[in-house]
Amino acid sequence: MRGVSLRGAALAVTLLCASLGAQAALFEDDEARRAILDLRQRVEAMRLQSEQRQNDENAQLRRSLLDLQNQIEQMRGDLARMTGQNEQLTRTVTEMQQRQTEVDDKLKKNEPSKVAVDGREFTADPREKADFDAALGIFRAGQFAQAQTAFAEFVKRYPQSGYNASALFWLGNAQYATRNYNEAIANFRSMLSLAPDHAKAPEAVLSIANCQIELKDTRAARRTLEDLTKAYPQSEAAQAGRERLSRLR
Repeated sequence: MRGVSLRGAALAVTLLCASLGAQAALFEDDEARRAILDLRQRVEAMRLQSEQRQNDENAQLRRSLLDLQNQIEQMRGDLARMTGQNEQLTRTVTEMQQRQTEVDDKLKKNEPSKVAVDGREFTADPREKADFDAALGIFRAGQFAQAQTAFAEFVKRYPQSGYNASALFWLGNAQYATRNYNEAIANFRSMLSLAPDHAKAPEAVLSIANCQIELKDTRAARRTLEDLTKAYPQSEAAQAGRERLSRLR
């Protein structure tokens, strides 16, 4: 009986060990499953976190791209405004330059310039030159009465003009042509007093003698012709004066 009891006890012990081994194996499987589940959860959490970061980064990138696009559009608008302003500024500068050119041209037209008349050089205003040329043109057209008026007005309008000696000469000739001999003599003498070395001074002296001849003042004409030959002996007027002087005798 004692032997049976021992075998029974040994069997019980064996069964107990087997049961404990099975329980231990079952425990190890549960731990492994929990570890796997935990790992899966951690991997899933990491995946979700990664997706969330990716989504956040994509959203931030889209916002950055949108901001950049807005900045580009703003820069384009600013550039368009600047281009328009530059074009307007260019037009304004061009208009100012054109106005300045016009003003300069007007000033140049009104600026005195050097002229040469009857061998004499001097400075004259454009209007002054135009008035003298107009009066001379009237004289050369044979309109002596109008030329007389034009030259008389010229001398009054420009008392300091370099043209005055020539203007007095042509005024005297216009008056001679209209038989205003005394006025002609007075203007020829004014011309000689103003410019005794004038290129037309000899002709002016001869014209005085001609006026005196027309006035039947032979004695005065003879004296004038003698003065002509003495003052301007080499001139063509002096040669003509000698011929007239010989006829007066």
